[in-house]
Amino acid sequence: MIRCLVVDDEPLALDILIDYIEKVPSLELVKATTSAFEALAIAQAEDVDLIFLDVQMPELTGIQFLKIIKGKCKVILTTAYSQYALDGYDLDVADYLLKPIAFDRFYKAVVKVQQQLQEKSAAVPEKQNSGVQDFIFVKTEHRIQKVNINDILYIEGLKDYISIFTSQERIITLQYMKKMEEALPVEIFARVHKSYIVAIPKIESIERGRIQISDKIIPIGDTFKEAFFSKIQDRNI
Repeated sequence: MIRCLVVDDEPLALDILIDYIEKVPSLELVKATTSAFEALAIAQAEDVDLIFLDVQMPELTGIQFLKIIKGKCKVILTTAYSQYALDGYDLDVADYLLKPIAFDRFYKAVVKVQQQLQEKSAAVPEKQNSGVQDFIFVKTEHRIQKVNINDILYIEGLKDYISIFTSQERIITLQYMKKMEEALPVEIFARVHKSYIVAIPKIESIERGRIQISDKIIPIGDTFKEAFFSKIQDRNI
């Protein structure tokens, strides 16, 4: 899932990008704002993978914005003026969209970013594969709680918090699904939906695009279907 931030001082342009993002299952909108300073604060404080960034803004130009974040995440520039393209590419932006933006051109840019992120991920050795990981720590309302990996059945996400369902209890923590996915052993857990991560050893059955774990039925999202079935293929007989 690619977490997106949209910043454009024109509300109409903002609405178009919001609509496009909602049409792509692999994109998750973190925030859409007309304020460059608000967007800058979010980009620096939160887990954002991609920013759709307008070039001409009254508070802070897109080029100034790029120089401040210094490659913290991928950026796609959006503007009505093609002369800004060269400045953007000098600052290593992922792509450049000229307004009015057509959906097919938008989608092509998103696929390009997705490929770049996948290549970057593949180039970094998985932390989870180094040694045995038996537990994780998560922040709950009043304490930091240890959760044994083998006790986790599945994880469900809803906006800014997630629920970890174990064989004994449900643990709620303020966290993003992507961060939780990165913290778990990749050989044991699989993201199967925008809102679900499952423990593969806990799966009881898979039927018609749905997974059963205990008394819970979990849907398999189209975006995650191929990777999930590829992961469990080696376990089939």
